[in-house]
Amino acid sequence: MLRLSSVITSLPLLAVLLLCAFRIEASVHQYAGEKFVGKGNAFVVHGGSEGIYASGPALNESSLGDSFIRLEKIVFRRPLDLSNFSSGSVHAILFEVDDRETIGGSAYGGQRAVCCTADLAKLGVCKQGQIIHHPSTNNPGWPQVFGASFDMDATETLQPRSIQITKTGMYNLYFIHCDPKLKEVTLDGKTVWKNPTGYLPGRMAPLMRFYGFMSLAFVLLGIFWFSQYARFWREVLPLQNCITLVITLGMFEMTLWYFDYAEFNETGVRPHRDHCLGSHFWNSETYCIKIDHPHCFDGLWCCQTYLRRSYIKGKARLFFVLPVAILDAFFILWIFTSLSSTLNKLQARRLSAKLDIYRKFTNALAVAVIVSVGWICYELYFKSKDVYNEQWQNAWIIPAFWQFLSFSLLCVICALWAPSQNSMRYAYSSEDAAEDFDKDDTLKLIKPSPLASKDVRSPELRSVGSGNGLSHTDLQEEKTA
Repeated sequence: MLRLSSVITSLPLLAVLLLCAFRIEASVHQYAGEKFVGKGNAFVVHGGSEGIYASGPALNESSLGDSFIRLEKIVFRRPLDLSNFSSGSVHAILFEVDDRETIGGSAYGGQRAVCCTADLAKLGVCKQGQIIHHPSTNNPGWPQVFGASFDMDATETLQPRSIQITKTGMYNLYFIHCDPKLKEVTLDGKTVWKNPTGYLPGRMAPLMRFYGFMSLAFVLLGIFWFSQYARFWREVLPLQNCITLVITLGMFEMTLWYFDYAEFNETGVRPHRDHCLGSHFWNSETYCIKIDHPHCFDGLWCCQTYLRRSYIKGKARLFFVLPVAILDAFFILWIFTSLSSTLNKLQARRLSAKLDIYRKFTNALAVAVIVSVGWICYELYFKSKDVYNEQWQNAWIIPAFWQFLSFSLLCVICALWAPSQNSMRYAYSSEDAAEDFDKDDTLKLIKPSPLASKDVRSPELRSVGSGNGLSHTDLQEEKTA
């Protein structure tokens, strides 16, 4: 079973390597040959979606506030063989999620269309072939719409511009056109999205502070653990060495996540090397625990798995979540089955001190599993109700919870197995237990030999009988007489 544990533990490492290739997160969105995709009667490229906090007004017209969205070097290209005619415009539409109803329209309550249809044109709502958009009643001046038209050229450049953000919200950028002749057009360039505190997306900004707090929490836990380790280093068990390594790796992991977000905040592009290193530290933590005590500490791995799952998106999420969920269920069943066996062995041997420790750990792990299931239900509810990411300011709590839960479980482990002068008394080895049970079974299998009949008479009686040369029968006859 230990070998199977080691094999299964290596699976997340492969998943991490694949996820590093799948994930592209940035507040500087790069476009390289992006193709327009047909959506209804429009052709669309999604330019980005970010939560942005409002900043104060600019000091003058030429300066920008702290929060802005900037369009840079946006170029639309079409094939040379399709560049010999004029065409409609390609638009960049920027709007806040609350203003989504201002984009598009429908005739007589029918299907909503982004491009103006013949029925809508008859009603005088718009001109056929143009994008439908209306001014927002809650946010004057929005949505922001910018266009560029092809004349007889193969390329057309959108004028660079910056839009100051004065209202906190989830902003969406789409590049749209309604001309079927431009379906082969591609998009190049980039956009820059900035919050008052930096380039970190608004829904991820609280996580930088959270990982700073977690780094401090690991330092405090490390001070407690290493002080106990130094005091009772002669009584330290191999299991406690593994826990020491896990705490050390946890410190490095939290620190790497913090600097990962800090660099993201400074540059606007996520450094994948730090993200991958943090994930490698996570796998190393769980692996070193499994080596010495596989059936007890897989719970920490199960809790941390959910956290990494929350970062996966789109098709990659669908590809990884189901196998990971099945793996989680297998590990949970395996953990509690192994713990039940351990508790039974300890109870049979009447090792009350060790039995108390393992019971406390089993209870803590059961609480963690129950809380995890409850939080998963809440997470599903949260995501089902937040289709348009309107609750983006609270989204950071979901991944933070899993880190906090796994850290809490690690604290319980440290409290139960902290180095002390009685550490050796609380040590438990399944191999030693098996050996003891084998000895008991061996003793039971040895058939006791029949005891030789012995004379149970008193010494005085034996001496009298032997001195007179009388046998036991003679003595009985004398007594009868």
